[in-house]
Formats: sequence, C-alpha cells, structure tokens
Amino acid sequence: MGRGARSLIITHVGGPTTLIEVDGWRLLTDPTFDPAGGHYAFAWGTRSEKLAGPALAVSDLPPIDAVLLTHDHHGDNLDAAGRALLPYAGTVVTTVSGARRLRLPAARGLADGDATRLTAADKPAIDIVATPARHGPPLSRPIVGDVVGFALRRPASDGVFLWITGDTVLHRPLRRAASAMTIDVVLLHAGGVRFPVTGPVQYTMTGRRAVQLIGLARPRVAVPIHYEGWSHFKEGRTALEQALATASADVRRRVRWLEIGTPQHID
Repeated sequence: MGRGARSLIITHVGGPTTLIEVDGWRLLTDPTFDPAGGHYAFAWGTRSEKLAGPALAVSDLPPIDAVLLTHDHHGDNLDAAGRALLPYAGTVVTTVSGARRLRLPAARGLADGDATRLTAADKPAIDIVATPARHGPPLSRPIVGDVVGFALRRPASDGVFLWITGDTVLHRPLRRAASAMTIDVVLLHAGGVRFPVTGPVQYTMTGRRAVQLIGLARPRVAVPIHYEGWSHFKEGRTALEQALATASADVRRRVRWLEIGTPQHID
C-alpha cells in the first residue's frame, strides 16, 4: 500500500463520476447518471451531447456518505439523475456558489484553500481542502463559473491520500498547489475540452498539460478521468496515451487507467 492510503478502492463510473471507498467511507464525485443521448447547454452558446451512459445505475450504488461536487452548473458534472440523488447523500461538498444554488441542508461550500471535515462515529475523520481550478482561459470565471478541486487528508497528516483536480486548465495557482502537496493518488480531469463556437480555446487539460501536472505533483498514482463520454472532449484516451509516450519514464510509471465500471484497489 502506498503512502497515505490504508485501503482505497475506486470505481470509475464514467466521465467525472467515481465511487471512492476508503476507511469505511463511500464518497461519490461529480454524479452523472443520465443515459446516453442527452444534449447539454453550457455558457457562450456552447453545448455537448452525452455519448456514453454510466457503467453503474444509481440503484447499483451503496449508501453514499458524501458527494464531492467540483461544480454544480455543468451537466457533464451534475446531470438530472445525479442531482436527484444529492438529497440522499449524507453531505455535499462543493463551491460556495454551488452550495447556495443547491439549497440543501447538508451542502457545504468551499472556496480555494477552505477546509471541512467529514466525521462519523464509526469511521476515521477525513479533512477536505479545496484546491484551485480554472475552467477556461484567463478572465473566463464570470462566464464559466466557479470550480474547485479537493485534497483529502487524514487529520494530523500532512500527506494528501487523494486529490481530485476538478475541471481545470493548467494555470499558475494549480501549479503551485500541485508542487506544494505530497500526493498519494490523483484523479486527474483531462479531455482537452473545446467547442466550435470558441475555436481553439481550451476549458480542461490536454494530454500534454496533464503530463506536465503529473510531473509537478509527482503522485504515486495518477488516474485520468473525465476524458470520455461527451462530444466536447477533443482528447480522449488515445491522445493522452500519445502525450504519455513522449513523457519521461518517471511520469509514465505513475499513470494507471481504470476499467470503467470495475472497482479497483489502488495499491
């Protein structure tokens, strides 16, 4: 078992959605459970079609202790079926603006650098710290909205046993955060999102930028997610693998692909 993780099982449900089982906790990230074929509108007149449904249905999930929602206002991170399950999750951790919009008693809003603690009588506590994310080019935040990542730690531990980057480009605050943390496992949102209406503008990390982030963060394990399943992703697994082929051996050895729908021990 690597640094920081006693027993970590991750099931990639598809897109940004993962089921994380650790120390008796069941955490769900960015719940998307709509079937394939739906159309989703974003900002600036951008839109996307869902090309693949989830590997698990909501009915297949165990009871969820907390949802880690990097942002609530894009349908490829929180769709109708995902939104419907939020009231049944113990806690929803998201952005400050997202917590206001959700209007759920159990919603906790975090800005970059804020922290909250998950506690339960029968489980060890988990500290969650919000990390910087920018879902587009400079000055785009008023249009694309707030996004955060999540760094999960155990109290009294300096190490991050799991970092979820959220939908983000590689920018200076993210570089600083990645370099400052000691990370065991990272769930790295990639996909190289672009839209015809905004031309070459990038909204998430390309394969090349993902490789750079792995080199900065130096996690024991880097797991790419949110690179498939929607039409607005321009760099899927093949593009990521091409970027990795030219990366250093040190970066390549850290990457682990998860078979969608299959629980995997990250050891």
